[in-house]
Amino acid sequence: QLHLVESGGGLVKPGDSLRLSCTTSGVSLEPYAIGWFRQAPGKEQREEVACISHSEGSTYYADSAKGRFIVSRDNEKNTAYLQMIGLKPEDTGVYYCAGDRWVAGCVEADFSSWGQGTQVTVSS
Repeated sequence: QLHLVESGGGLVKPGDSLRLSCTTSGVSLEPYAIGWFRQAPGKEQREEVACISHSEGSTYYADSAKGRFIVSRDNEKNTAYLQMIGLKPEDTGVYYCAGDRWVAGCVEADFSSWGQGTQVTVSS
């Protein structure tokens, strides 16, 4: 099982950009698909944001992320990224990265390893 650590969250203004990182140590990230999910304030459920396959051959974006977010990975650094531009107040939430070897899509229940989350707050 992966031990994932997110970083890069913070308080930003609408229209700003952030890049979140998801890192593992001691285990190669390469065989794992990585997903980014967020939990908005007051909501019990996490929602998918973006996912990337282990081979970087395919990516998935939720409608809310299309055109503004880019998911990528650097397997040599054992790190995955979520570049976010044009942030909106509705992007506020705790962002989690998740990993699993056998994931084909971007469904929360399919991911077995989770980080602790990083807070993103978009407010003027």
